[in-house]
Amino acid sequence: MTLDELKKLAVSMLDRSYVPYSHFPVGAALECSDGEVFTGCNIENAAYSPTLCAERVAVGKAVSEGHTDFVRIVVAGRSENFCTPCGVCRQLLYEFNPDMEVISLNAKGEELSVPLRVLLPHGFGPDYLLKE
Repeated sequence: MTLDELKKLAVSMLDRSYVPYSHFPVGAALECSDGEVFTGCNIENAAYSPTLCAERVAVGKAVSEGHTDFVRIVVAGRSENFCTPCGVCRQLLYEFNPDMEVISLNAKGEELSVPLRVLLPHGFGPDYLLKE
């Protein structure tokens, strides 16, 4: 899949977002090493904590279908700023590939491409866990 196609998928998810509180839609398109793509949109909740970010929805869909080898993700928003993943999403993505490419879009379609390891330096990974 081309980057432009991946970006279009992420942007298309903006209209599927459920954002009655923040009115801040986010769309994501997650590409696996085999070319399979999983999309997501943010889903808010009145209690706030159960709110799901678009990136976590896409990861959940991918993992539930047996995919864990992620190479890049596009995250789209409608603000002037680049829509980068929140800290929780950065940590979740780090679990699968600290070196994956994270492409953040703003409302103008401009992009910022950064390796996940740069967005989450010193991320907590499996190597931090005690081994038996």
